[in-house]
Amino acid sequence: MSTPYPFTAIVGQDDLRLGLLLNAVSPAVGGVLVRGEKGTAKSTAVRALAALMPEVSVVPGCRFSCDPVSPDPACPDGPHAEAAGVSRAARTVELPVGASEDRLVGALDIERALSEGVKAFEPGLLADAHRGILYVDEVNLLHDHLVDLLLDAAAMGASYVEREGVSVRHAARFLLVGTMNPEEGELRPQLLDRFGLTVEVAASRDTDERVEVVRRRLAYDDDPEAFAARWAKEETALRERIAAARALLPRVVLGDAVLRQIAATCAAFEVDGMRADIVMARTATALAAWAGREEVTADDVRQAALLALPHRRRRNPFDAPGLDEDKLDQTLDEAGPQEDNDDDPDPGPDGGGDGGGGGGVPPQADGDHAPPQASEGDDTPSQAPDSAPDAPGRSAGAEQQPVAAAEPFRTKMLSVPGLGEGAAGRRSRARTAHGRTTGAVRPQGALTKLHLSATVQAAAPHQRARGRSGRGLVVRRDDLRQATREGREGNLVLFVVDASGSMAARQRMSAVKGAVLSLLLDAYQRRDKVGLVTFRGKEAEVALPPTSSVDAAASRLESLPTGGRTPLAAGLLKAHDVLRVERLRDPSRRPLLVVVTDGRATGGPEPVALAGRAARLHQAEGTASVVVDCESGYVRLGLAGELARELGGTAVTLDELRADSIAGLVKDVTAAGRAA
Repeated sequence: MSTPYPFTAIVGQDDLRLGLLLNAVSPAVGGVLVRGEKGTAKSTAVRALAALMPEVSVVPGCRFSCDPVSPDPACPDGPHAEAAGVSRAARTVELPVGASEDRLVGALDIERALSEGVKAFEPGLLADAHRGILYVDEVNLLHDHLVDLLLDAAAMGASYVEREGVSVRHAARFLLVGTMNPEEGELRPQLLDRFGLTVEVAASRDTDERVEVVRRRLAYDDDPEAFAARWAKEETALRERIAAARALLPRVVLGDAVLRQIAATCAAFEVDGMRADIVMARTATALAAWAGREEVTADDVRQAALLALPHRRRRNPFDAPGLDEDKLDQTLDEAGPQEDNDDDPDPGPDGGGDGGGGGGVPPQADGDHAPPQASEGDDTPSQAPDSAPDAPGRSAGAEQQPVAAAEPFRTKMLSVPGLGEGAAGRRSRARTAHGRTTGAVRPQGALTKLHLSATVQAAAPHQRARGRSGRGLVVRRDDLRQATREGREGNLVLFVVDASGSMAARQRMSAVKGAVLSLLLDAYQRRDKVGLVTFRGKEAEVALPPTSSVDAAASRLESLPTGGRTPLAAGLLKAHDVLRVERLRDPSRRPLLVVVTDGRATGGPEPVALAGRAARLHQAEGTASVVVDCESGYVRLGLAGELARELGGTAVTLDELRADSIAGLVKDVTAAGRAA
């Protein structure tokens, strides 16, 4: 086994280290989600934490890590007789993003279950992680069906395997730690809420600190064992401090005044449910124990809020995480007893003990992350109204400043026709590993989803020839049948947005951006990849290559300037190039082209004819498409509808795009060739 990088050798990253240490002190905090750019020691810190965790006592020979003091009565390896336990290190189990369902929850030996009637069960990663750490790197890229299983296990503290009438249950209580790069997409809200704490990490901009990071990493890579030996004393001291904090934790007092501050803070920031209050209380208690105190203070509550609330206050994927620290301080002051300001015997953030901040690591410094987030989300909308005022005589060719998007709304579902085989999602029909059973086939490789009735039908005619004499069915490998299932897939939704002068009226462009923002929100919920192509002036550009980060697309849309001529053909040709490359990268993911325009084409020789030829390229390749008609006014030319016919798709107006529109029910996009 390779020597892990010492936890105490990590340079900086105070919030990351604090979040992990608090979970080591009190696993009831509920785990930690580490968000940040690549190369910021996220995975290194998580793997280093395992060496600091106290050992666990387990029943000898139990594959499910039962506690000998109180073994699980439903343990598949039980019942366990009274015996002395054996101690071992707490495990850190890594869940790969591409893991199968059987690898996560375990697998039943279907052949033995049918022929012998025994529950031959091979434990999965959830069993391995029981009473340890379950680590998911790039947790935001985890497939939905694995996320569902994690949610169930985290909620119930147990894993259930139900397959064709055979049922197995075992305990699965673990510390859930996830790392992610927000640029690659966000987490589902249900899983996000399951993480007790969240921390934001970024590379240091201090030259000396960066030099020290490189120096230590090179020394570790040259000789891991020698490097770890140099930090052994610090590691031992930290391990002892964790053990002392764990021993102190039951004696820590959470007073009513502090509890009121916690409740007032959660109410002030309008977080959903009561989990935030509970997590804050446990975190504040762990902070006090970590600092060696038996009473929770207001500083502990403040630090707990900074760790437990940012990811719970988001209302949609385009909201930047974070807290208004001025509002937090005001809420704590208003909810706390006034006399505590003068008589509190505990030192403040600048005094005594471990450096304040409620726990030995300074709180998040003002300005580390909040300003960039605030500027991305707040600056543009507030400045936009004054930057490009409406003027009757304004030239359509002049570039205008970005316009704020209108309020998003719930859209109709746009889907790709036919049956795909792409990545699991929630948009178009597809053959998937999960969904309703539609038939049975002979398995190609390992059997994953047994079709029981088809298997019995295949084996039944051969029972006499196989000499069956007992009650069990004599099943051979050739009898097994794999269930075929139909579910939903995620698609590549490529937006082609007209940003020309014909679209530049402020009220109109605001409505267009609001519609695209609504479609982006729909794409986030349906687990699609998205891309953004814009065209104006003389050319088109790829504003955002296809990505899973829907909030990145929303950010690019918000800053989109308008003005100039309408090179519609250039936009369609650029989209064609993007889709051609994506078909080579991910041939199973089907595209959906969404063109947002009024249908006008200007600039260059024969712009309308060129746009028609570019549209027919998409039709010839069978690309499903929809044109969002942005034409306004009493006199309509119907150019967007003509473009939709050239694409072989469908046109919808902005009003028809709304889910609550009375213009029609759900519109499925018509692909080229379907009408033929």
